[in-house]
Amino acid sequence: MGVILYPLMGEKAVNLREKNNALSFAVDINATKKQIKEELEKDYKIKVIKVNTTIIHGMKKVYAKLMPEYSAVDIASRFGAI
Repeated sequence: MGVILYPLMGEKAVNLREKNNALSFAVDINATKKQIKEELEKDYKIKVIKVNTTIIHGMKKVYAKLMPEYSAVDIASRFGAI
């Protein structure tokens, strides 16, 4: 099993996709930013500019900003987040 658990689909995730070209995921609590970036780029065939993480209530969330040539909205539609 990889470090990425599932995509986040809440209101904040939608706003980040539309305004910041960023994808949001729940990830393994022990995953590093480097591991997360590598898995996102490999699994979704995208390039990530920056990875931000936060831990809330024992769950680690990641917000990955994509390079401008990739559309977070299009990527999210591939895995059914839209």
